[in-house]
Amino acid sequence: MSGIYLHIPFCKQACHYCDFHFSTSMGHKEVTIQAIARELEMRHDYLQGQTVRTIYFGGGTPSLLTQQELELLLQTIKRLFIVSEDAEITLEANPDDLKPEKLQELKAAGINRLSIGLQSFHEPHLRMMNRAHNATESLQCVQDAQAAGFENITVDLIYGIPAPDHAIWLQDLKTLFSLNVQHVSCYALTIEPDTALGRWSKKGKFIPSEDDFTAQQFEILLEQMAQHDFVQYEISNFCQPGYESKHNSNYWRGVHYLGVGPSAHSFNGVSRQYNVANNRKYTEAISHNSIPAEIEELTLADQANDYLLTTLRTIWGCDLVQMRDKYNYDVEVAHKIYLQELQHKELASIKDNVLYLTDKGKLLADQITLDLMVG
Repeated sequence: MSGIYLHIPFCKQACHYCDFHFSTSMGHKEVTIQAIARELEMRHDYLQGQTVRTIYFGGGTPSLLTQQELELLLQTIKRLFIVSEDAEITLEANPDDLKPEKLQELKAAGINRLSIGLQSFHEPHLRMMNRAHNATESLQCVQDAQAAGFENITVDLIYGIPAPDHAIWLQDLKTLFSLNVQHVSCYALTIEPDTALGRWSKKGKFIPSEDDFTAQQFEILLEQMAQHDFVQYEISNFCQPGYESKHNSNYWRGVHYLGVGPSAHSFNGVSRQYNVANNRKYTEAISHNSIPAEIEELTLADQANDYLLTTLRTIWGCDLVQMRDKYNYDVEVAHKIYLQELQHKELASIKDNVLYLTDKGKLLADQITLDLMVG
């Protein structure tokens, strides 16, 4: 099995926290979409005939696609690849785009899963982040999507936004649960250097939350999700039973995927491919039948570290037998004392040769993973 990711590099406006590749100029949208369709043609053999079980439109803001553009890309995929009849087809969307008529277009095109970037239900926080939608639209778009027949909806929320206390975060969660969505992705506000918040922070115009404050909000999140019967199957992702994101779960399990569009990444088990993060350079190269990408060949150590990095974040844990037999890295031998310390501090556990992080350990996931990697 495999997946296809399409990066749609356009947004109405720049969110103050976002460092993904996108453009707010729509003048070249049509030619870029045509180039993405052409890249699919040029790379139709990348997945070597594997059945495509997930298709994911990310960005950027894929909900800016017209029905014709969306259908062009989906029809191209179905013509060139073997696509499972029950494939999960996800489209990321901004609330302000999801009017009833747009929802009907998406459903008619074959989208069966929506990923809606709500981020918050608190108006001042939305303004601070420079989101294109308001708090009313955060609520209305989900209700409209449900009325349109979408039965697999995930929403994004951001925590760790500076505030006097946790009241706003608790209210956001209360509102979230009232919507009865199937899946939630929650991310801590991260201050990236090349963003508005990054520049303001450097000048002292924006003061990020303290780490302890953000950690407390993460702990509140875990508690609230458990109370509402959501399963935390990856550090930032929660779902009602059976509604895991198949596409993202495949990333974390090392399944091969093809990424098309400016800045998209691909993975085939032994290498990664990175498309240029520049719309003009991308479309010009494609017009000359060239893929504007860098290829990174993965050593066995790279593959082991990738597997460790992705699996430790999940409910399925890191299979230590696979680490030893497939990647020639015996974690238990290399880090015997450290693993004992992790277990003693209740940061991790080992059961049936699988290493798991505890809730406490998830707060330190990045450092623990780094400590366990092949040197």
